Amino acid sequence: MHPKRLKIVVYQAKQCDPHKCSALKLKRKRLVWIVHQLQELPKGAVILNPFARKAFSSADRERIERKGLVALDFSWKHANNVKHLLKLPGASRCLPFLIAANPINYGKPTKLSTVEALAAALYISGYKTKALQFLSIFKWGNSYLSLNKELLEAYAQAEDSTEIIEQQKGFMT
Repeated sequence: MHPKRLKIVVYQAKQCDPHKCSALKLKRKRLVWIVHQLQELPKGAVILNPFARKAFSSADRERIERKGLVALDFSWKHANNVKHLLKLPGASRCLPFLIAANPINYGKPTKLSTVEALAAALYISGYKTKALQFLSIFKWGNSYLSLNKELLEAYAQAEDSTEIIEQQKGFMT
């Protein structure tokens, strides 16, 4: 059973070009809520955090349904300046190995845009239709899916973080 509406929130650090920002485009389409202060994040939500020690998996689905899903929107150029995000409350999770298709980081492993990160989490946790909806509003959305289809399908089959790590190792060797 799917809840009527998932709570999907983006912490926007205002570090990127607003005309190229995938999070702002998602907001304009009313697919996400944007917040600018960390204390505004939903308590207990799953936070997609590239610095997290635990991998995101389908086991996070129940928490997403109850508490929400959060993406952190910051420029990869400033990644070293956001280390304070390591201590965020909630369930911080890093995404497994995926390849970016966005125009800025095309072909680069793990350098995902906010929409790519959200779509990956939604896909892996069983919300494939929602993931495709998010990607469909970007010209390069289908490229992201093409580049990562095999990876996403495998990750979606994994039961927990440990299995995700095993799957990832197979793709990275």
